[in-house]
Amino acid sequence: MIKKFLAAALIFFLATAVVKAQKVDKIVEGPKILVLNYHQVQNNFNSLSIPVNQFDAQMDYLVENGYTSISPEELYKGLSGEISLPEKSVLITFDDGYADNYTNAFPILKYYGLKATIFVIPALVGRDVRYLTWEQLREMEQAGVTAQSHTLNHRKLEELPDDEIRAELLNSKLLLEEKLGHSVEFLAYPTGTYNLHIAGIAKDCGYRGAFTIKYGNVDLGSNLFALERVPIFQTGSTMKDFYERIEYRQSFEEFGWVKR
Repeated sequence: MIKKFLAAALIFFLATAVVKAQKVDKIVEGPKILVLNYHQVQNNFNSLSIPVNQFDAQMDYLVENGYTSISPEELYKGLSGEISLPEKSVLITFDDGYADNYTNAFPILKYYGLKATIFVIPALVGRDVRYLTWEQLREMEQAGVTAQSHTLNHRKLEELPDDEIRAELLNSKLLLEEKLGHSVEFLAYPTGTYNLHIAGIAKDCGYRGAFTIKYGNVDLGSNLFALERVPIFQTGSTMKDFYERIEYRQSFEEFGWVKR
């Protein structure tokens, strides 16, 4: 028993030493950007759906605590050194483009004057009542809620041959640009899954960055084609979890923990 205890203590000591060494040697300087990942905003119990009043409370928290909302374009320019980002920047993102993003989330975002980005599935826009229409997207873009790509049909890219991956990425980009009248240069991978090969195809298709569901903040150490996000889910204590996730992200940087 004593030997097991000493062995466990030694392992803990060595692990702590490694973490401390990483903190000293690999802290990434520069901007730290919080990227929130939502899906639906409606009053039903679904892990991907945030109740309307709680989404309102979360947006209120961001404003009251000094966060400034930014766009993917501003994030890109901040990471490339073209502009200086506010100290507490937040990129608010939604995946899939559900209709409740317009009916429920959009009025709240407008009320608080917050920008947001919706990664939409163009093949479903205006064709399925559960999803947004092109008219709704155009109205939202006039108020700072921009649309970017979530691929054409939301297929799992890792399961597709190269020509189909390219079609999903490029045709989504082209259709969005045709319908909305602006360049589309950012992508959220379906289900968050990707690899370096897929990232290379995305770059060849004209994207400048892509988002995953890998937990963490975005900083100068981030891969532009594997950008981190903080997913927000509905749980038994959604608001508590929301605060803890944001606080954890801040602590992550405060204590110098690094990406691997």
